[in-house]
Amino acid sequence: MIDFQKNTVFKLSPAKVDNLAPEVAPILIQGEQVLLAFKAVRDYVVFTTKRLIAVNVQGVTGKKKDYTSLPYSKIQAFSIETAGTFDLDAELDLWFSGLGSVRLEFRGGANIRQIGQLIAAHAL
Repeated sequence: MIDFQKNTVFKLSPAKVDNLAPEVAPILIQGEQVLLAFKAVRDYVVFTTKRLIAVNVQGVTGKKKDYTSLPYSKIQAFSIETAGTFDLDAELDLWFSGLGSVRLEFRGGANIRQIGQLIAAHAL
């Protein structure tokens, strides 16, 4: 589960939706689709048409997984920070009603503006 007290999650790089969509397919609702996918070493985050799903892969074998579902409808505010010349990571900060905040850090190849537009389209 995402720790809302220590709110930074992962260092994410863009991943192919086709590779990660089958991993979360069993928990998607009817009509929900994976739009974007990002992966750390073992953990990953997908953005769907309804929510953000963070998957924490646990244990030596990786069979145990924790799925944290964060619905766009619960986002009260969000902020994006683009990568710079020396700071190559982009960041997405999300504030959730009743939960707290989460920061997702993305490596240089992520299109943070596209992610911001996706959040805006679903949360506003």
